Amino acid sequence: MNKVLLYCRSGFEKECAAEIAAKAAEREIYGFPRVKEDSGYVLFECYQYEDADRLIKELPFEELIFARQMLVVGELLRNLPQEDRISPVVGMLTGVVEKGGELRVEVPDTNEAKELTKFCRKFTVPLRASLRENGILLGYESSKRPVVHVFFIAPGTCYVGYSYPNNNSPLYMGIPRLKFPSDAPSRSTLKLEEAFHVFIPADEWDERLTGGMYAVDLGACPGGWTYQLVQRSMMVYAVDNGPMAPSLMDTGQVMHERADGFKFRPPRTNITWLVCDMVEKPVRVANLMTEWLVNGWCREAIFNLKLPMKKRYEEVTQILAMIEERFQENGINAQIRARHLYHDREEVTVHIRRIWAAVGGRRDER
Repeated sequence: MNKVLLYCRSGFEKECAAEIAAKAAEREIYGFPRVKEDSGYVLFECYQYEDADRLIKELPFEELIFARQMLVVGELLRNLPQEDRISPVVGMLTGVVEKGGELRVEVPDTNEAKELTKFCRKFTVPLRASLRENGILLGYESSKRPVVHVFFIAPGTCYVGYSYPNNNSPLYMGIPRLKFPSDAPSRSTLKLEEAFHVFIPADEWDERLTGGMYAVDLGACPGGWTYQLVQRSMMVYAVDNGPMAPSLMDTGQVMHERADGFKFRPPRTNITWLVCDMVEKPVRVANLMTEWLVNGWCREAIFNLKLPMKKRYEEVTQILAMIEERFQENGINAQIRARHLYHDREEVTVHIRRIWAAVGGRRDER
């Protein structure tokens, strides 16, 4: 198996392909991406047979912006016979995977492929039994063993492969299943909720997303992102000239500042979170977020970069490099991650956490 398969949002195949090619080249792994527009996935074919496995081991999945999942696959299985679709899949995996810990039968995130989901659910049960009988899967699920993937792109047509549980998405199809809160002011609330799940480890929520913190939401109206902060018992400065949802104002946790988000300055020194979903040029938003973090006006920030129609990957990487350069110039240590979230559209969500180092028994506030 010499191919790396990456799931992505339909319409973002070129960005996903450009990213995997660049990341592979950084590790001196060479090949070429195969792209079919609006397919919801990308194939990166390695020149060296063993490089596909090396790539999904060495490339941290969390570094990828546009990929929802990353796995190794072999050749496309076509025209699976209706009387026995299982044997070709078992044959493809024999000698490649032993004692896998989980099976996922998936499809691309497209309207056409979603019609196969009912079949996939039914197919999973007998396939799992056969894989266990042939020693390809353990008799029980294990998060310590490789995940076996069967990825149907059309009826009777699929890729078969595996991923590593310590370097993949733990989610089916790489998609979070979040429920829209009926009392939230807008559906944009799901973007921030997903960002928290993606960027903040679950075991750190009690420390980093807890009650009593102060937060700032720039461009808050009508309050979709403020809602997530209020739900976590934070006090929020909601900055926007437009109206906020009355239900949020009634909580007593929201201070509505009718001001320009680019001119607003924090009224206190203990702001933990800065969030921003303003519809502005991405470089302008990035400069504003960088200013807040460099000045120490907040500790963590989550913000969206609205992407241009062309060269979206190039735009994002240039902006992230600019932010990193600014931090280095100012002697600031920070963790920077970006992801094209499921609930994003023509945008990428960025999370930055400024790290204060302990110096001489106190915190270095540089």
